[in-house]
Amino acid sequence: MRPIFLGICAAFFFAFTFILNQAMDLSGGSWIWSASLRYIFMVPFLVCIVGIKGNLKELFHELRVRPVSWLLWSFVGFGLFYAPLCFAAAYSPGWLIAGTWQITIISGALLTPLFFETVETINGPVKIRGKIPYKGLVMSLIILLGIILMQLEHSKHVSLENVLLGVIPVLIASLAYPLGNRKMMDICMGRLDAYQRVLGMTLASLPLWILLSVYGVFTVGLPSFGQTIQSGLVAICSGVIATVLFFKATDMVRGNMQKLASVEATQSMEVLFTLIGELLFLSIPNPSLLSWFGMFVVIVGMVMHSYVAQITRKKQFLGDHRNVGI
Repeated sequence: MRPIFLGICAAFFFAFTFILNQAMDLSGGSWIWSASLRYIFMVPFLVCIVGIKGNLKELFHELRVRPVSWLLWSFVGFGLFYAPLCFAAAYSPGWLIAGTWQITIISGALLTPLFFETVETINGPVKIRGKIPYKGLVMSLIILLGIILMQLEHSKHVSLENVLLGVIPVLIASLAYPLGNRKMMDICMGRLDAYQRVLGMTLASLPLWILLSVYGVFTVGLPSFGQTIQSGLVAICSGVIATVLFFKATDMVRGNMQKLASVEATQSMEVLFTLIGELLFLSIPNPSLLSWFGMFVVIVGMVMHSYVAQITRKKQFLGDHRNVGI
């Protein structure tokens, strides 16, 4: 239960991303600065945390040993994740982006065959290639139905072009985030803790954010003071607290694809947290009945997804113990 609890806490702090990105867009801020400033501001906070724990040396060793892998998968896991999310904020409200973002649960399930999981046998732990959790995937399709219902309602009020510009970037982000995260878990192999891994990926993604910042200076000018402050809040709440909580939760279930899928499913709570935040602080129009129903379907799908994964884990546990008895 602890990984699930940490995942829900991460969802709460991740919701600040969607709320504050929407606030920055409404005030005229560019997505370029919303994306780049978050990761630039994350660096000093994470360096202090990892430095106080005395773990900087091990991290820098890992970065030196595998620089290409760190640069590539950090670009995928952080760059192709966050830049598209910030871009989408200009075309959809935060709660809708948060809802569409839940398709990452399906993306994570479809990525399973690309990785190996550890299975306990009579002869000890054995690594086998992961299989798509089809039962969990069926439950994930319920989440997809909820997303479609929300997008259908939204499409009544905006053009098809705006709908696509709000959806396609989120789809890219939903695939990039679990792919980059899982690849870095495989590369690190438990040698680094969650704080070290987040700092390492942040440092490795800095070339992208610096280039994006330079582009922003010449195209949209410097960010306003308000956007700078809000980006700092996103860096602390979402970039540091939420990311570390989520990475810690995924580290706790590393090697078990069913448990990993359950932790990733907790991110569905972002929809509810984001909507509450936007209603309280941004005074957005109350979503329609169809949108509310879509959100309800998303959350029900998340709960059912976790339940199916739990049943599967119990069957695996009993099966393993029968094999031991043999």
